[in-house]
Amino acid sequence: MATCETSCEFGVQSLSDVRIVLLGNRAAGKTSLANLIIGNAEPHLKRTAQCVKMQGDFAGRQITVVDTPGWWKNYLVKETPEFKKQEIVLSMAHCPPGPHAVLLVIRVDTMYKEKHRRSTQEHLELLSESVWNHTIVVFTYRDQLQEQTLEKQIGSEGESLLLWLVERCGHRYHILNTERATGTQLAGLFEKIDTMVVGNSGCHFEMGRKWLHKVEGMMTRRHMRANQRRKMVQEQWGTLPVHQGHKQFHISKMRMILLGCRRAGKSSAGNTIFSVSTFISKRTTHCVRRQGDVAGTHVAIVDTPGWWKSLPVSDTSQLDKEEILLSMSLCPPGPHVLLLTLRVDMSFTAEEKKSVEEHMELLGERVWAHTIVLFTHGDCLGDVTVEEFIESEGKTLQWLTEKCGNRYHVLNNENWNDGSQVTNLLVKIEKMVAQNRGHHYEIDPRTLKEVRQKRKAADKKAKTRAKEQRRMWKISAMKGQ
Repeated sequence: MATCETSCEFGVQSLSDVRIVLLGNRAAGKTSLANLIIGNAEPHLKRTAQCVKMQGDFAGRQITVVDTPGWWKNYLVKETPEFKKQEIVLSMAHCPPGPHAVLLVIRVDTMYKEKHRRSTQEHLELLSESVWNHTIVVFTYRDQLQEQTLEKQIGSEGESLLLWLVERCGHRYHILNTERATGTQLAGLFEKIDTMVVGNSGCHFEMGRKWLHKVEGMMTRRHMRANQRRKMVQEQWGTLPVHQGHKQFHISKMRMILLGCRRAGKSSAGNTIFSVSTFISKRTTHCVRRQGDVAGTHVAIVDTPGWWKSLPVSDTSQLDKEEILLSMSLCPPGPHVLLLTLRVDMSFTAEEKKSVEEHMELLGERVWAHTIVLFTHGDCLGDVTVEEFIESEGKTLQWLTEKCGNRYHVLNNENWNDGSQVTNLLVKIEKMVAQNRGHHYEIDPRTLKEVRQKRKAADKKAKTRAKEQRRMWKISAMKGQ
């Protein structure tokens, strides 16, 4: 819904008080643009997890800029966490009565494909379709891309996908070098904002009040339920003594297994626990075991191959399923804990719930009593608590945490200096093991035996095939002579 400003703003050459909201995917250059616009002497450069409101002045104008959390370029709106979508909607409330301009920031020195265009459209239309009437596309680039080639690129990149955005915004766009922006470039941007506002009859953009109130209510209920969950978990685990019998219970040699879908952050979590890059953060095809001392405890961690996030176990290769099962034998007599890794910067969908359930149950139903949900990429939460994330995601994620006895933990993979996040995890593991009467998890030996036999037979067949191929190559080579 568009609402007109006071009559004094309509028809003037320029606005004296300009309100701007920045939208775009992660790494598009939103925060750099915000700092340029308001002339921040001490720029805010870190990742934006919540809306950040900044104020400054440019050429005698009072400027308000609201920087918003970015979405993942490759993912649609359904895969963006609910709390982040709420932040995008509520960005409108940070510059009342509404922004004069929504600047859609797109980097043009990276590929832009159809899925990126669709993601942009879906996220922008969280604010209603009328937002396009108040949007200017700001194409950002760095020095490696020559400015004179940009006009041609905008019309040709990805079969005119960038041109589609420009046309959707009424052919309004601006090109900006975020590393070496000049005052002339910024002045040109404000001239385009003035022109757009005049074209909108002096109106700013304003969210429909019903939709805005609904999202505000969702956030309020999220806070309330999160507080209830935090209190419940504290009562359940915070007062649970770490002891067995009359002795204080401490695990001097702790065994962990990392499980989860591909790119969930398993290897990064292992490195964060050890505070050193011991696991290689790339596709894990076989189980990898590492060990070291952490806060006075000897820790052994087994990293496992990940499965596809939204696919059922039937679509996982037999080799990967065997590796997951054989991970149990790499930390004999069995792991104290299975850390099920999930990202907090992505939504937990019904498809992912089904995938997690099926893959975990490869190990047997009893595995849940020894599992802690380990949320990775904790830096993306910002000031949002993990309980708020769980509550905002709804029944699917709530089901998973409850399946694991309300055991969960958050790791900031970017901050290895925070030793407390690791020591707190160790304490939670010890409390869980104490509740399990000191028992580790042990898979049915018959299952492991069967998997080993299958693996042995497969390896034998592979060696036989390789030997036969070498023999055939040798015969072919002799005939060629």
